[in-house]
Formats: sequence, structure tokens, C-alpha cells
Amino acid sequence: MRLLTLNVGSSNVKAGVFDGGHRQGGQTLPAADPAALASLVAAAQPQAIGHRLVHGGPRRSAPTRLTPEVLAELDDLSEFAPLHLPPAVACVRAVARLLPSVPQAACFDTAFHATLPAIERRFGLPRRFFDQGVKRYGFHGLSYESIAAQLASVSPRAAAGRTVVCHLGSGASLCGMIGGQSRTTTMGFSPLDGLLMATRCGRLDPGVPFYLMRRYGMSVEQVEHLLTRESGLLGVSGVSADMRVLLADPSAEAGEAVELFCHTVAKEIAAAAVAVGGLDAIVFTAGIGEHSPQVRRRVCDGLAWLGVELDPSANLEARPALHTPASRVEVLCLPTDEEAIIARHTAELLSN
Repeated sequence: MRLLTLNVGSSNVKAGVFDGGHRQGGQTLPAADPAALASLVAAAQPQAIGHRLVHGGPRRSAPTRLTPEVLAELDDLSEFAPLHLPPAVACVRAVARLLPSVPQAACFDTAFHATLPAIERRFGLPRRFFDQGVKRYGFHGLSYESIAAQLASVSPRAAAGRTVVCHLGSGASLCGMIGGQSRTTTMGFSPLDGLLMATRCGRLDPGVPFYLMRRYGMSVEQVEHLLTRESGLLGVSGVSADMRVLLADPSAEAGEAVELFCHTVAKEIAAAAVAVGGLDAIVFTAGIGEHSPQVRRRVCDGLAWLGVELDPSANLEARPALHTPASRVEVLCLPTDEEAIIARHTAELLSN
């Protein structure tokens, strides 16, 4: 089966072409470029199309064929992820207009976290809100599934044990796994929660938005824009949302943004270790996790008290195994491949 995968992000669309389960090519398009999308779809000549959708809401925890009824359901879910779901659903509809007879499937980022224990899902809110879907969902699930699938061939200890995977990119989160299944994660109800990110604030005292609205007269939309587009590395540094730029910048503000990012990652790894009952391995992945030895070193330095010991040469070379023989915790660096997971799920779903 010839498949096209479409991974709609906040600023771009990652596309992959697969045939018989093997990647034939791929490219990245600007998010708001209908002509480029139309050209890509025409050139790919797919028999089926698989999409990454960030949120499946309380009902969707498995890959799903995209029908008009499902799309209507996803429209209703847009308030769960207002910055991510609408453009992805718009992409599905655009492709349907171009290729109306080609089946399309949705692979949900939240689905991998269906194994979260109930205690990890609940907020300290009245129970009626939990029953109405106000709970922790977790995100980056396709990335975590990609890493979990690789662990058995890389490290049996990490595959079977208590492993914290660090998906560190412009969006960033952690997932604590036991035996390759999600048991805790830093993103909760929305992709705003948890770690400091490129332009997202991460974990924040819920009183801060109230203060901003009262003190500065900000609207809900203005606060949402501030927390999602103007905060994170960009907001703290005042320089850039790009970790590479910040690492090369000598200013105190850039240095503080990097320090806050690494400190938060280390702190949340320790918290995840509590949730899964120990720590056998740490995995770094995604743009920053795979390509920044400085960030990996700083994070691991903050976890030395847990017995984490990084091999400097292995870290600089980004080898799959980064730890020394004496380290009590394995440290791995693995590439994630969300598109391959989308392709596999889509092929399985539509073949059945």
C-alpha cells in the first residue's frame, strides 16, 4: 500500500511517503500553503493517507478512519486543543477535496497515554469536571511509541524497566514508562503543561492568568496568545525560541533561559522516577534531545545524585548509548519517527 503521512504542526507540515512499509521520501511544508499541499498530494499518488492529530479527547484511544461523523466530533473537540486540532482537521478536509476517494485515518497523540493510571489523570477539581473530560491526557504519544518500539533492540533493560523518555523539541515533554507503557507524563490537559518550551510557558501557577487579566485587563485570547506564542525560551531570553541560537548567545538572558530549560527537565525526570518507582534509563529524542550535547550534559549533571554518569565522548558524538559503565542509570539518544508510526497504524487500520 502506498501511503502519505501528514503531521500538521503549529508552523509546518511534515510529510512522509511510504510504500509497502518502507519510506520512499518526505518533506516539510509551510503550514499555511495550500498550493504546496496540493502539489505534494498529487505527486505522492497515495492509496491512503494517515494524519497525526494531537487530541482524541475522552473517546478516541486508537487509530480511527476519518469519516464526516468523526470530523464533526473533532470539530467539537477543538476547544481541547484550539491551536492544534483546527489546522489538522482543516488539512484532512483539504485533502478530501483533492482526493475524495482516498481513505484517510487519524492517529492520535493522546492514544499512547491510555495506559496512564487513574491517579495520574485526575486534577484537584470537583469530580463532575473529570467526568466531563477535564483530565490529564498527555501528548507526543506517537513519538513515545516510536521510541518504545526501538528499545528492545537497543537496551533490554530500558525496554522492560522504568524509563523516562525526554521528547525535547520546540514542543517538549517527558514520559515515564514501565515496560514500554506510559505511566506518567508532563503534558496534561493541554500541550501547554509541563516543561518550558520554545514559546510555551510550561507548568504555571493557575493564579497567574487571573492576575494578568485583572491587573492588565488582558482578554482570554490575549492570555492564551501570551502563554503559547510569547513565553518559554523566547519569553525568558527575549532573544530567540531556538535553543541553538541561545546556546551561542553570551547574554545573561539567553543563559538563564537555557538554564531554566535544563533545570526543569532534570527536575521533571526526578518526579517521573517517583511516579514509576525508580529509574533504569533516560532516553533523549527530538530536535534538542537528539542534537544538543550541551543540553543533555546539563540535564544529566543535575541528576548525578541519582547515579547518572555521562560519557563525554559518547555524548558529543550522540551515540545510542551515552552513559559510562559505572552509571547506575542508562542514558540513550535515539531518533524518533512519528511518520513511520502513522504509516504503520494507517496500513493496519485500513487493511482490516
